[in-house]
Amino acid sequence: MNEQKIPLLEMKHIRKDFFGNQVLYDVNFKLHEGEILGLVGENGAGKSTLMNILFAMDSIKNTGGYEGEMLFDGQVVHFESSLDALNQGIGMVHQEFSLIPDFTATENIVLNREPQKRSLFSDLFGDRMDTLDRAKMDDISNKAIDRLGVPLDSNMPVNQMPVGHKQFTEIARELSKDSGENAKKIRLLVLDEPTAVLSEKEAENLLVAMKKLSSEGVAIIFISHRLQEIIDVCDSIMVMRDGKIIQQVPNKNIEIQAIANWMVGREIAVKENDNRDFDYKNAPVDLSIKHLWVNMPGETVRDVNLEVYKGEILGIGGLAGQGKLGIPNGVMGLYPAGGEVNFQGKSLKLNAPRLLLDSGLAFVSEDRRGVGLLLDESLEWNVSFGAMQVRNNFLKKYGPITWRDQAAIEEVTAKYIKELEIRCTSSKQHAKELSGGNQQKICLAKAFAMNPKLLFVSEPTRGIDIGAKQLVLNALRKYNQENGVTIVMISSELEELRSICDRIAIITDGKVHGILPASSPSAEFGLLMVGKGSDK
Repeated sequence: MNEQKIPLLEMKHIRKDFFGNQVLYDVNFKLHEGEILGLVGENGAGKSTLMNILFAMDSIKNTGGYEGEMLFDGQVVHFESSLDALNQGIGMVHQEFSLIPDFTATENIVLNREPQKRSLFSDLFGDRMDTLDRAKMDDISNKAIDRLGVPLDSNMPVNQMPVGHKQFTEIARELSKDSGENAKKIRLLVLDEPTAVLSEKEAENLLVAMKKLSSEGVAIIFISHRLQEIIDVCDSIMVMRDGKIIQQVPNKNIEIQAIANWMVGREIAVKENDNRDFDYKNAPVDLSIKHLWVNMPGETVRDVNLEVYKGEILGIGGLAGQGKLGIPNGVMGLYPAGGEVNFQGKSLKLNAPRLLLDSGLAFVSEDRRGVGLLLDESLEWNVSFGAMQVRNNFLKKYGPITWRDQAAIEEVTAKYIKELEIRCTSSKQHAKELSGGNQQKICLAKAFAMNPKLLFVSEPTRGIDIGAKQLVLNALRKYNQENGVTIVMISSELEELRSICDRIAIITDGKVHGILPASSPSAEFGLLMVGKGSDK
């Protein structure tokens, strides 16, 4: 990378508060053409707020704007809207998807920029009679997908895609914005946790694509909690903590341990595998799944057979779209499913979510915003609502009259805010106001408050920083040990599964391809993921 005298982007003395709560303090940094900057920090450190300022998001404008100065290509800029940023060649892929489910990848990629062609009636009735130029739409989307170098079907509807392909569609949409008439070349791309929903192989493909874009002169700000990826792909690393830049250094001989310590402001240990000896001989089968199929878009679940022992932590892994996410979603009734499921010796009726909950099962979904949270409600309501509805907890009763036990609700919410170190202004704060990682912790607290007998947890550390990730994993292990609760944990990160689980089942082509002790070498799991090794 050849640094030029004038940075592509420079932010000077940036400050921002939300209603008197200061979240950014005197932030200063520079970014050069073709540079990949790794931006890291704990949840709530200020990373997303800083990027929202760069991209002129409404959340900044509607809360009084910001202090400081921003220069692009050496010129002071004042973006009034995200469109102004786009017109300068700045693109941003947000952590949460903003795709239209029923549209294809192509239709989402060129949304609101669809090329038109004149029809027979255009001369008579004007431009409103123009039609979509499907050939040009396909050309634009396919070129953007080719720049990424990923296997993405441009004609597949988003609601049928694996979650990783949705992320690629988001990125391709930004890359496509330098195509067509009057388009401004993409010069800076902000990627906010783009690999959080990707399998390890998909993440590798994205890192390769990032390096290719960098060689073409595109600067990238890469926000990620996967610190090895930061080290693998970035030219420089910037660490934020409590709204300030703590370190900004070239990526030369930097170790994960050092970055982690900068992030949290203290020495932390990178977790090693901590496998225990689970007594399978004396443990009964808690959950039995036979011939399970699930009709979940983007997931293949065709014939899953699995036994989970009481009190164990079973991991489920595999590549994106192979079926690992479909298993809990099917069992818990979020998508049509068939087969046989028995829990503690009793047959469970599928496609009946309330009956599953009444039987003592609970589910922390990978889709925290769509399934897990009441975004416009307080943290108290989010933590207590499920237990109130299903278990009749946190209620007072006098004869036929029932009302909420507000003191008990406040107590349990305060308990989990403390135990999970949830960063919030108070338990009255709305869930939508929290960072993504803290929202994930609220989903976990909600499940714990239901006192389940068996807990499905899907992608529990998605979008969570390294310090909070270990806290969540420790909380799951502690909850399992202290309460004897069986946990089935689904994750795209194999090492995460190996650090907490007793066994790990690998799902390939909609079936359990093999089950190994979590202490088995990573290479053995890798073979199962690509369909090799012995079938179970």
